[in-house]
This record gives sequence, structure tokens and C-alpha cells, in this order.
Amino acid sequence: MNYTHFPVLSVMGLFLGGFLVEIFGSKNKTVRNIIVMLFTTVSACLMLYLTIPVFGRGEVISYWMGNWEPVGGHAIGIGYEIDGLNMFFVILVVLTYWLSAVYSIKYMEKDRHLGHYYTLFLMLAGSVLGLVCTGDIFNLYVMVEIMTFAAVALTAFRNKKGSNLEAAFKYLVIGSVGSGFTLTGITLLYMQFHTLNMAQLASLVSGNMTPVSVLALSFMFIGFGVKSFIVPFHTPAADAYMSAPTSISMVFSGMVNKAGVYGMIRLLYMVFRVIDKSAIQIVVVVFGAVTMFIGVTMALAQHDFKRLLAFHSISQIGYVITAIGLCSLMGMTSGLFHAMNHTLFKGLLFLCAGAVLYATGTTDLDKLGGLSKKMPKTTICFLIGAFSISGLPPFNGFASKWMIYQAVYEKAVVTGNFFYTFVTVTAVVVSVMTLASFIKVTQAVFFGQAPKNLANTKEVPFSMRLPMWIMSALCLFGGVFYRLIGRYLLIPAGQAAFNITNYIDAMLGESTAVSASVTNVSMDLADGFSYWNPIVWLVIFITVLIAVCLVLIMGSGSRGKVLESGKDAAEDGKYSTFFSGEKSEYSHVAGSDLFWGFKHNWRKYFGIMQSVHSGNINDYSLMTVICSALIVIVFTVIFI
Repeated sequence: MNYTHFPVLSVMGLFLGGFLVEIFGSKNKTVRNIIVMLFTTVSACLMLYLTIPVFGRGEVISYWMGNWEPVGGHAIGIGYEIDGLNMFFVILVVLTYWLSAVYSIKYMEKDRHLGHYYTLFLMLAGSVLGLVCTGDIFNLYVMVEIMTFAAVALTAFRNKKGSNLEAAFKYLVIGSVGSGFTLTGITLLYMQFHTLNMAQLASLVSGNMTPVSVLALSFMFIGFGVKSFIVPFHTPAADAYMSAPTSISMVFSGMVNKAGVYGMIRLLYMVFRVIDKSAIQIVVVVFGAVTMFIGVTMALAQHDFKRLLAFHSISQIGYVITAIGLCSLMGMTSGLFHAMNHTLFKGLLFLCAGAVLYATGTTDLDKLGGLSKKMPKTTICFLIGAFSISGLPPFNGFASKWMIYQAVYEKAVVTGNFFYTFVTVTAVVVSVMTLASFIKVTQAVFFGQAPKNLANTKEVPFSMRLPMWIMSALCLFGGVFYRLIGRYLLIPAGQAAFNITNYIDAMLGESTAVSASVTNVSMDLADGFSYWNPIVWLVIFITVLIAVCLVLIMGSGSRGKVLESGKDAAEDGKYSTFFSGEKSEYSHVAGSDLFWGFKHNWRKYFGIMQSVHSGNINDYSLMTVICSALIVIVFTVIFI
């Protein structure tokens, strides 16, 4: 069979699997599991086969639905196109949904209506895979819509809790706002250029940034920002990640928000090709830096395992956005590397949280403890994930984070802009806070004294541990053999993001001139893909020391004073209760919390966060619209 058919067969196969599950799998558990595993496995194998021609031979695969090929260089039908960039994201997608399917077999067995669950699961998997494969911008929007509604339904799947329905409603409203902006931007592009093919748009839009094009860029940037949960569009994420079954929380973190990141890369690097403008780079990096900082500070104050991981997902996406905003090959490859690592270590951590919930019935950190003796295999996997996300060697998170530090620092040196130096310090401080947060989780869940009601807790079944073992092994592999991953995976993907000519030529069948400002980027990184640069190491090592000292200073000095003063303690009482959700969902932080002093010193900041994260969807919608208006204004000022 011609392998150019594999992308569309894989996407259609997942949708067909969802249809068959609903018909034949609703009544019979064995039939349902066979259908799910068959279609996810076949789809994954077909797509992974394409790594041979794409990464091995440097091909760009194109396929036209219904054989509607371009006429005279003008695209008519819907095309699928696979180059190094979307092949990279395809690997993340198929790995995530296959491991989640394996994990779901035992994890979801006690739930009802599993036929509906797996139908929605396969729809979600097929839509995200179709999103990263399609070369048609309207077909991309269709996949975004399927993805959004499947994700909303899965968020509300365990609907006996009213908070789950509330979380799904928040996701639906904010997600629909993002989809509306995306569709409006696509409509504006079609109105001006009369095509929906991304390759053809890339050849027409470049150098033609009219007011309509600027408005389209602004709207689509907002739409993909919502899908990737960057601040300030992150508000539904924590509730959705917490309310959805953990097998779906892993999918949200591993591939749904990556779909937003992929869309943003295609938007900035290919369709509009505006990432070479220094002002756009600063805008994107600001979004990334703010996202990583707000995400980690909010995670520090959480007392629910899954909600804490949700905010860390937001924070880690901030690293990725920061790196891709640098418009350098080092930045792009380090950002892609961290996107891959985030899929692995955050997926692993969510699966560990699901194992804890499966074994104990709760993810409340105040009701857990001592599980290392009851669940030693899960504990080891969790520690690997915690070390990875915290950026400790020799795990994958250390390699990608250090490369991001290096990429941002080199950007500061090249541009002479102090802003990038500040971002480097912010990234390091966020990493220190991430480590502090997981010290808290490790102590609260796996060490310390176990509550009496957990005396009979047992390790989870093998089918749940297998995905955790695979992801743990990949976390270690990525940290030790990062050069192999860089040479055979990251460098080709990063180069594809800059080399737009190949994408356009393969899709339209003709040579097209492409702006040199984006494509003429140094490609010599393949010969020395490494985080080892002695000068940068010295500078960043000093930065790390400063960051550690800052975190220690911020977290000390006030505890004794407040405990001695009843008045101060009373005034600070509201900072013992965190937020992000309705009152029934509040997480209570006791005075003995490990980072209580830090939160007291930052009480004004957390007060602002409390007012922003009111749990009211009207407030969230208003904030989304206001911030969207500001983005449109900023982009208008830059281009017009």
C-alpha cells in the first residue's frame, strides 16, 4: 500500500473505531476493548512508519482527499501534508493516545457507559491527529471543533459530581470563544486570498500584511492561545484537568494543549511568517514567561494532586512558548524537546495521580501519606516524573530546560536586550519553584505517616503500571541519549519549521519564493546538539544560585512573626485558602504547610490571583475578551 495514504487512513480509522465502539462495544466489554486497542494500535503503527520516509529520507508527504490535486498551483481540495514538524507532533499524539488506551482498560472498568467514553476518546484522538496532519486551514478548524466538544464531554463524563459539569461548562464557554476567534480569522484570510490551503496561504500572505491580515493573525493567535491554555486563557484548565478521568487528563496535557502549540508554530512561522519581527518575538516570549510563572506559583498553593499537576501543565507550556518565540533553531529545537518531555513526564505524573486515586479513592494531599510502602512501583515512577519536571539530571527535563536557558541567554547576548536576561532568570526561578512544589507532593503522598484508612492500600494492576514504566524509561532515555533524539528527531523537526519552501513545493507541486528572513537560519546545530557550553554554564549556574537564594528569602522570615501575632495571623487567614473554582471546590491550606511563609510574603500577589480566579465563568469570559482586545491592539500597533 502507498504510504501516502497512511495519514488519512489513521485519522479515519480512529473515527471509525469510535463509531464501531458505540454500535458493538456498548454491551460487550471484550469486544469494546478489542476495537479500541486494535484501532489505536493500527493507527499508531501506520503513523510511526512514516518516520522512515520523513526523518530517514527527508521526504514531505502530501495526500489529496478524493484526488483533488492543485491545478496551476492553486489548491482546490483538502490536502494532508506531513513534514518534519508535524511528524514530530504526530509521534507525541499517537504515543499519548495509545498509552492512555492501555491505562484506561483497568482504570475505567468501574465506570458506567464506557461505550460512550471510548467513542469520545477515539473522537478526541482522531481530531488531534487530523489537526496536526491537515494542510487545509478550514479542515484544521473542523478538527479543533471536534477536539473541543469531545474534550468537554469527557470532562463531564463522571457527572455525578456537580463540579465536573461546572468544569465542562467552563471549558465549553472559553473553548467556544477561542474557536470563534479562530473561525473568524480563517474567514478573513479566505475573504482576502480565496484559498484555505496553508501552503498556498504561506506563499500569498508573506509580505502582504494588510489590516485584514493583521486582524486574522490576531484572532487566530488568540484561538490557538486558548487551545494551548496559555495565560490569560488558562482559566478552564485546572477544573477540566481535575474533573476529567485521569486517563483523559493525561491526554489533555500530552496532546490537546500540544495541538494549540503546533497551531501557533504553523501560524507564526509558516502561514504569516511574522516571527522574524523582534516585536512579535517579544510578545510571544512575554506570554511564555508570564504563563510559566503564574502556573508554577498557583501550583505551589494547591492541595489537590491533580489540580496541582494541572497548573504545572500550564507552567511547562510556558517554557515551550518562550522557546519557540525566540526565532532561532536552538530555541525551536529546545522548545520542541521540552514539548516532547512535557508529554512524557507530565503524562507519567498524571498516571501516577490516577493510580493513587484508583488505590485510595482520593487525590487530596491532606488525606494521603505513606504510600511508598503500599505502592512502591508507583512511587518510583512518580519520583522519576518529579525529577524530570523539576529539571534534575540525568532526566529529560534537565536537558530540555537547560537548552531553553541557553537559547534565551544567547538571544540576550545576540540582541543586547536585557529583557531576555530577565526571562532567563524567570525560567530558572520557575524551575526552582517546580522542585519545591514536588518536594511538597512527595512528602504529602508517598512519605510521612499513612492515615489509618489507607492501611489496606495495594499497588495498581499491571495494565496501569505498564504505561507508567514505558514513560519512566523514556524520561530517562531522553536525558541520557538527548544527542540521538536531537540528531534524528528534533533537528529535522526544527529545520522543517524554518524551511517553508519544501512544504509549499511538496504541496503545490511548484517552486515558490519564500522570504529569506525566516528560512535563512543557521542549521549547524545538528553537528553539536548539546546543552554543554562552558560560558553559558557558568553564567546560568550563577543565575541558578541567585534564583535559589531569592526563593529561600521569599519563603522565610515571616512565619514566626505571624504566629506570634494573633492579629496578623487572622488577617492572613484568607491566604490559607486557595482558589480557582466555586466554594465547594476550595482547597484548604493549613498553617503547617511547607510553603506557608512564602505565601504570606506574597499575599498581595495571591490576593490578586484570588480575585482573577473567581470561579465565575462570566468573569473568565470577560477577561478572555478584554485580553483578546488588547492582543488585537498590540498586533495592530506592530504592523500598521
